[in-house]
Amino acid sequence: MNIAILLLNQGRGSGEVARQHARFLTARGHRVFFLHPRIGQGVPGVENRDIPLHTDCMPVHEYLPAAKGNQKAVSHMTYDEAMAYLPDYEKALGEVADEVDLFIGHHANLSAIATARVAREQGKPYVLFLHGTGIEPRHHGHFDDRVWALIEDAIRGAAGLLVTTDYVRDELVRPLIDVPSERFLVLPCGVDLQAFHPEQTSDVRKRYDLPKIFAICPGALTAVKGPQNVVQASAAYSDLAPTIFIGDGEMRVDLEKQLQDRGRFLGFVSDEDKSQLINAATVLVAAPEKKEHFGIIYAEALAGGTVPVAYDGGGVGSIVTPEVGRLTERDPARLGAAVREVLELADDTRAEMTRTGRARAEERYDYNQLVAKLERWLAQAT
Repeated sequence: MNIAILLLNQGRGSGEVARQHARFLTARGHRVFFLHPRIGQGVPGVENRDIPLHTDCMPVHEYLPAAKGNQKAVSHMTYDEAMAYLPDYEKALGEVADEVDLFIGHHANLSAIATARVAREQGKPYVLFLHGTGIEPRHHGHFDDRVWALIEDAIRGAAGLLVTTDYVRDELVRPLIDVPSERFLVLPCGVDLQAFHPEQTSDVRKRYDLPKIFAICPGALTAVKGPQNVVQASAAYSDLAPTIFIGDGEMRVDLEKQLQDRGRFLGFVSDEDKSQLINAATVLVAAPEKKEHFGIIYAEALAGGTVPVAYDGGGVGSIVTPEVGRLTERDPARLGAAVREVLELADDTRAEMTRTGRARAEERYDYNQLVAKLERWLAQAT
């Protein structure tokens, strides 16, 4: 097949999913056109197409650090502001449309509208990947009603809908748009099973002067990501293990004062160091303020042989179960107690959890298997 994949912007989690799909679909013999504004080098081996915008302001789903500078959420734009971007996306997509068999649009946003319009003009099928971050603003009354009507029309007309979890389908999409469940494919995010592996730690402990046993909390140091909850929780187990934070943000100075000697903040680290730090940790702990739609860091923890401990709710329960980790009520004290429980487990009991977690990651989050499933589903849509 010849496939066009359209993103609103380069994205973070959703963008990485799209890039991996493009990469693996290409490896399976498909021709893939990959499009978003400021594409840069794009995806190696894929036909990358930039989308020139009529303005320097980048349209986003939520604040995007990688976009830098001027950006605005489409969900907070006026109808005229939002509609001004559509010709940019439609023109770029239209330039490859004659060569395309199937279109994939990411997010319930302008990208969905553009995908639907170009596909309909061509008389060709399209599917939409509905990520939670794109659809969630409508639950809070955002999006101009006229913009949302166009997004809803695009969703209803799609040949199929992709989501990462049952939670996104049943709690975020279908309460807004009554689309039959059989039109969805639930396809989790994948994990790099070579980078995230229990044996891939290199000398990371030595380089960062870390003990054998430590907890790790990856993510931006912003309130919505909940590092303040982990700092508070760490008081319950700091005598057993320090908490190492990777990532940065405006809360760092205050959080360092609160954490005191119970751990350290490493700031931004390379992707390689991030994976090795997660692999080397005993426990991965996170406590975002809002319910997560999937939670890639928990799947990465399983692949790396690290026990995840997190707040319950959203799609996290599809990854973390009692056999491989712990979910708690959304309370720092409960979170800290759960981390302590895992740290106090017998070594052989914890080792069995990590083996089970690794096996689950290999079974559920291998991109080779996930994209093969996606490929079969897409073939039914053409």
